[in-house]
Amino acid sequence: MLFNSQPFLLVFLPLVLAAFHGCARLPGETGRTARQLVLVTASLVFYAAWNWRFVPVLVALALATWWIGRRYADTGRAVWPVAGIVLNLAVLGVFKYANFIAANVAALVGGRHAAWSIVLPLGISFFVFQKISYLADLKRGGPEYARAHRYRLLDFAEFVTFFPALVAGPLVRHNEIIPQFAAPVLTARTSENLSRGAMLFLIGLTKKAAIADSIAPISDTLFGKAASGAVLNGAEAWAGSVAYTLQIFFDFSGYSDMAIGLALMFGLILPVNFNAPYRSTSLRDFWRRWHITLSRFLRDYLYIPLGGNRAGLVRQCVNLTATMLLGGLWHGAAWTFVAWGGLHGVGLAMNHLWTRAGMRMPAWLGWLVTMLFVIVGWVLFRAPDFTTAWHILGSMAGLHGIGSLHLRNAVVFWAAIGIALIGPSSQRAALGLLRPSPWIAVPAAAAFVFLLFLTGGRVPSEFIYFQF
Repeated sequence: MLFNSQPFLLVFLPLVLAAFHGCARLPGETGRTARQLVLVTASLVFYAAWNWRFVPVLVALALATWWIGRRYADTGRAVWPVAGIVLNLAVLGVFKYANFIAANVAALVGGRHAAWSIVLPLGISFFVFQKISYLADLKRGGPEYARAHRYRLLDFAEFVTFFPALVAGPLVRHNEIIPQFAAPVLTARTSENLSRGAMLFLIGLTKKAAIADSIAPISDTLFGKAASGAVLNGAEAWAGSVAYTLQIFFDFSGYSDMAIGLALMFGLILPVNFNAPYRSTSLRDFWRRWHITLSRFLRDYLYIPLGGNRAGLVRQCVNLTATMLLGGLWHGAAWTFVAWGGLHGVGLAMNHLWTRAGMRMPAWLGWLVTMLFVIVGWVLFRAPDFTTAWHILGSMAGLHGIGSLHLRNAVVFWAAIGIALIGPSSQRAALGLLRPSPWIAVPAAAAFVFLLFLTGGRVPSEFIYFQF
């Protein structure tokens, strides 16, 4: 089920909101248990709407991780969280990387791998990483920490299945959200939470349905043309690359806006995941603004355990590159993703070396260099293989002439550039600047109706990060 589909917007969400807030009127623990059961059940239904056969995988992994956490709290034996992390990584490895590993091993020995029929469960990387972060926190904190974070099964189930963040984040940590489950839902802020959450959801829906999906045909057509062996001219290559740069931002940040807005409608606060990343003036700044919850996951559970910046500048650069290589592999079982991660790792290392040397550049030049670097990186990320990526990058460098191109949906394309570079971020607009008012509610309702017709007039497209 997709956030940008009519069944979700007109049936699923209204029913779940009504049931949840109805249960919130029940007293004490009865009300808490009832509303949690509503959310856990709704989340499993939401996931089953994609493929019900993978619901047992989701449930079994959640139960196993919860049980392992309790065993560690009871025994204090570090083998338990380690075993839990290995289990989660093994599940991820089988579903996501088995064919990739087998194909590369076969190529090394001169053989050929016939791909196994393995279907990737929706959002497996996100819900596996959530569980790994929980177990890693337990191991790092020790038995006392584990006993202090010994959760009820229903609390843990809501944490790992909560449908707004289940399949594409934000990557929420247990200690950020589980304590919120005990707080009363019906308060003086309930109406404001509903209205602000709905507004943020609407902004995200607009990003996805009106902008990302309208720009997608530009990038899809031009990347598809390059993948078929056709040579793009410079204008086509730049248009396709910039279009994908815009598409992935509005698609993924739109999803994050919708997820955070939905959570707020249920009285829960999720961490911010995007903060105007295309206004960054350095690559370090970009990764503080782009997919923020993944950046901090990589920092806290890979970069710092590898040694971070504690063993000198050279080791820091190696740690940065290794972390981003693994971050690239997390995005997909393909060498193009690894290369994209490695490119950003080297870029971050160079950024640190530049800063350590005391060198500076004007903000406008820093922005230009950063955006050129990011756009080149997105070519590797989007291209199906290195051959396609090299063809596009060569055309961007002018090797096949400048040429010309008539842009489809040019108005949306240029408007998207303006929105990405100017004005407040979605969260700042919906959660800070805008005040609940009929003057906002009426045009917002009209926009929602328009988006309903827009999504109903075409097949709803999946979010880009669903494949990860």
